[in-house]
Amino acid sequence: MRPTPVAYPLEFQPGTICPVPKQSPPDIVLFDLDGTLTDAAPGIVNGMRIVFDRFDIEQPDDATMRTYLGPPLAVTWREFYDFTDEQIVEALAIYREYYHDVGMFENEVFDGIPALLQQLNDDDITLATATSKPDFSATRIIEHFGLHDHFTFIGAANLEGTRDSKALVIEHTLEQLKATAQSHSILMVGDRHHDVRGAKEHGIDTIGVLWGYGDADELTTAGAISLVQSTVELRDRLAETD
Repeated sequence: MRPTPVAYPLEFQPGTICPVPKQSPPDIVLFDLDGTLTDAAPGIVNGMRIVFDRFDIEQPDDATMRTYLGPPLAVTWREFYDFTDEQIVEALAIYREYYHDVGMFENEVFDGIPALLQQLNDDDITLATATSKPDFSATRIIEHFGLHDHFTFIGAANLEGTRDSKALVIEHTLEQLKATAQSHSILMVGDRHHDVRGAKEHGIDTIGVLWGYGDADELTTAGAISLVQSTVELRDRLAETD
């Protein structure tokens, strides 16, 4: 799927909204999954609509549903619909019944992603995911699209819900990579403010991508050090040197 062209505010031009000093290429790049590597929106939205039907909740419009893409589902249901812990458990079971069989494959890799990952591999940059999607789903999706060999580790949330925030996922991923922001040069790549803030908790900067589910205002407000609107621009940014 080709990333959707972005209409920028007048004051924004790619590469100028978040001026970044040139630096050596990173040792490690952490990638979000939904909205960064793949467009998972159709399957997630369809699964969430089934949950809303089961709970007799009025269906949100498409624009509202899009704002729910990215953070853990439990966070969305608790924050916007006051779900109790028991309701969240029930809602997740309903959602996963659909998503694990059908929804996760209502999904497309964004154009340019395979070539980008291969180039980063060729540059000897270690790649890992850091997604709030459970590891079961994340692994199946990455394998389904033939991307698994590009990654040293598939960092993800767990089905039990004890590792569901972006910060906890990144912590787990770094532990598996035996890396910290002090021992390695690390960058996060993501499309929502959760990616930026979760990485920041570990002293890691984030490059925001504008083909996903967030926008320039959200990402810059959260503290993204740079924004890119294409995989080519992302590759160039990652390759910048002194």
